[in-house]
Amino acid sequence: MRKIKEVMRLRFELHLGYQQIGRSCAIGVSTVHKYLKRAEAAGLKWPLPEDWDEARVEAAVFPPSQPLVQEQLPTRTQPDFAGIHEQLCSHRHLTLQLLWEEYRQANPEGYRYSRFCELYQRWRSKLDVVLRQEHKAGEKMFVDWAGATIPVHDRLTGRVWRAPLFVAVLGASSYTYAEATRDQQMEAWLQAHVHAFEYWGGIPTLAVPDNAKTSVTRAHRYDPDLNPTYYNFALHCGFGIVPARPYKPRDKAKVENAVQVAQRWIVAALRHRKFFSLEELNAAIRELLAKLNHRPFRKREGSRATVFEAIDKPALKPLPTEPFDLSEWSRARVNIDYHVAFDSNFYSVPYNLVHELV
Repeated sequence: MRKIKEVMRLRFELHLGYQQIGRSCAIGVSTVHKYLKRAEAAGLKWPLPEDWDEARVEAAVFPPSQPLVQEQLPTRTQPDFAGIHEQLCSHRHLTLQLLWEEYRQANPEGYRYSRFCELYQRWRSKLDVVLRQEHKAGEKMFVDWAGATIPVHDRLTGRVWRAPLFVAVLGASSYTYAEATRDQQMEAWLQAHVHAFEYWGGIPTLAVPDNAKTSVTRAHRYDPDLNPTYYNFALHCGFGIVPARPYKPRDKAKVENAVQVAQRWIVAALRHRKFFSLEELNAAIRELLAKLNHRPFRKREGSRATVFEAIDKPALKPLPTEPFDLSEWSRARVNIDYHVAFDSNFYSVPYNLVHELV
């Protein structure tokens, strides 16, 4: 609440100066001057009537602005912001400049470019209360291991081992792939990638993994060291790797949500079934995966599968013609006898590399 009534009292009843009034009311001298000028313009005189409280004085000094009459504004055709947003997500090279030019060609009396962009950004800000990542068609896939595992029984020994679940999801369509693996080592990690690419029928531009050892050898906020085997695999398939920043789960929010969905609709759905081989388990996962991807959305038309066919699939790059030749990398420090130990064997190296990390 403004202190207009108190300012008038101090000025006209106690005859204080502007600086003294400002210090008393904890406001600036310029504010004191503005209050008194507006009170004079409103025709207020001291003393005020007894029934005039602070709210009434403020309403007289600062009357509400008159709303613009709708008829005075030129009528313009409103852009289809939902369609514009869908096109921006579907075509990675499309810009607002081109969409505005097409809008002006169809509507010469329409908004200028700056107003067009302002209205679109205002419309987009209402989609979500947090920052929404822009996912272009065929641009990113998010990959991770699920926290839950699935038991597999050995027919001969009866031993039960837990199969990890690999989950991959495309950014634009949320089209999901899941597969149970023998372990979480590099060979299983890359083989699951290959199966995901075959399931999608193409390869996205970028992969966004977590900071596991199969992805990076040294995690860093801005410049992580990629695992050389994973890097060579990316070179062979023709995609880039952009690891999520440490302790920033929103960098890979898509796969975090996909993992949760896979655990609810796949892992939980298989809780009563008993599997005796990895192949049998993955066959069951494929059936549930098809149901998951064809499940209709709750708040919009279509499903993951329909959006994938319309947006992501046409933008994916073709699969490589040759399979990837897996190589295993290891780091070791050269012993004083100029040998390194690897896989229970010793290998000689040049003697001048003693004590070096190779």
